[in-house]
Amino acid sequence: MILIGMLDSPYVRRVAIYMKVLGIQFEHRPLSVFSDFDALAKINPTVKVPTLITDDNQVLIDSTLIINYLEKYSAHTPVPTSASEAEEQRDLRLTGFALAACEKAVQIVYEQRVRPEEKQHQPWVNRITQQLHGAWQTLDNGLRESHPDMLSVAGISIAVAWSFTDVMLPDTVSRARYPEAARFTSLAEQQTEFLTTPMKQT
Repeated sequence: MILIGMLDSPYVRRVAIYMKVLGIQFEHRPLSVFSDFDALAKINPTVKVPTLITDDNQVLIDSTLIINYLEKYSAHTPVPTSASEAEEQRDLRLTGFALAACEKAVQIVYEQRVRPEEKQHQPWVNRITQQLHGAWQTLDNGLRESHPDMLSVAGISIAVAWSFTDVMLPDTVSRARYPEAARFTSLAEQQTEFLTTPMKQT
């Protein structure tokens, strides 16, 4: 399999880490949606990452759909089958809010770094910033109650979302405001699957 996209994308990184958790061998091609636009367009006309090329040369997009495919492809089940229905619902809830945090953080980064300053619309920035804080407050509260497995989809999603937000938007979201998210991510980033899949490649 071939995974395409830069690891500074939380969506690409969550897939890459989970593939390692599942024990799936893959080639990583760190193509950028900006500097490698034309090359990506030849593979995926939507120029969207992550893009996964399967062993039978099918092109899949969207990190959640890719993860669903990988779980069916892999014989390894990382989540204990003894997980209760309440735990499964908790993980789905946390995953959803982590993905919302990713979406809003990426929107703010694009607004600040891609759109010319004179064309930035402050009411829109204020709106998505409020949504970002709403996602992180919900996640921080949830983590106070219980922690998902760090190598589950929920755990990976929370950690990669926080690392991205923390690195890219340090003046918008602080560790002091969301200590549980910061603490959980600090522990997750020490796991081998995270250490071998760094957000910033050297």
